[in-house]
Amino acid sequence: MTHQIPSITLNNGVAIPQVGFGTFLVAEEDTQRVVESAFEAGYRHIDTAAGYYNEAGVGAAIKASGLAREDVFVTTKLRNGDQGYESTLAAFEASRAALDLDVVDLYLIHWPSPARGLYVETWRAFEKLLADGAVRAIGVSNFLPEHLTTLLESAEVVPAVNQIEVHPTFQHAATVAASRAAGLAIEAYSPLGRGADLESDVVAAIAAAHGATTAQVVLRWHLQQGTIVIPKSNNPERIAANLDLFGFELSAAEVALIDGLESGKSLGSDPATAEFSQFR
Repeated sequence: MTHQIPSITLNNGVAIPQVGFGTFLVAEEDTQRVVESAFEAGYRHIDTAAGYYNEAGVGAAIKASGLAREDVFVTTKLRNGDQGYESTLAAFEASRAALDLDVVDLYLIHWPSPARGLYVETWRAFEKLLADGAVRAIGVSNFLPEHLTTLLESAEVVPAVNQIEVHPTFQHAATVAASRAAGLAIEAYSPLGRGADLESDVVAAIAAAHGATTAQVVLRWHLQQGTIVIPKSNNPERIAANLDLFGFELSAAEVALIDGLESGKSLGSDPATAEFSQFR
């Protein structure tokens, strides 16, 4: 199945599989098993973070899979409390050790954490990691347009990715537009609206028309907009189904109907103020 997964070429030429597997809220003791299920289903892109406390399980699954290192794309993220130049470099080494990898494919600043005022300094450390070959691509997560503007004023390297909350009822249009205008790829977390968006009558009708699940319809909507998605599930059947997205295509009218579900209501926290203890 892996050959069916399209890739997005990032602004530095690195290719990232457009469908990945997210591990947010996957317990450390379950991570290896769940990620191995994802590999068995055909995923070759795994997304984790220091703040998820499951990097070691991801690394163990990669090792147990027997897959060639170049066939697995791995993303991890910097914890908020580790921002700052030297602390970022140390935190990266801890993540690399937990993952048991020599090189991380994509490293993200998890949140701008603007109250700390450290994300510009942190980005300099990211640029060093890229220059040193410790990472293949660097990016950000949860950066609003104002955070991108500030970062880009001094950045030598434009971030490759902005990983943000995007789903039919919260399309984050201004942030998506600003990111794409600056050359960043969009990666959607909570791409299914944590399940809430799957209850829409519009999505259900489109799913019935295609003989697809509601989750497959929403994920297909993302793909047709060029968005990278990282759905998460602990259920092996859903894990596999969420990758089975390439046997149908939504019409322009169907895409427009899903576009019309925008409510402007985020399920997550506001990146302008978010300072989470679990990411410290």
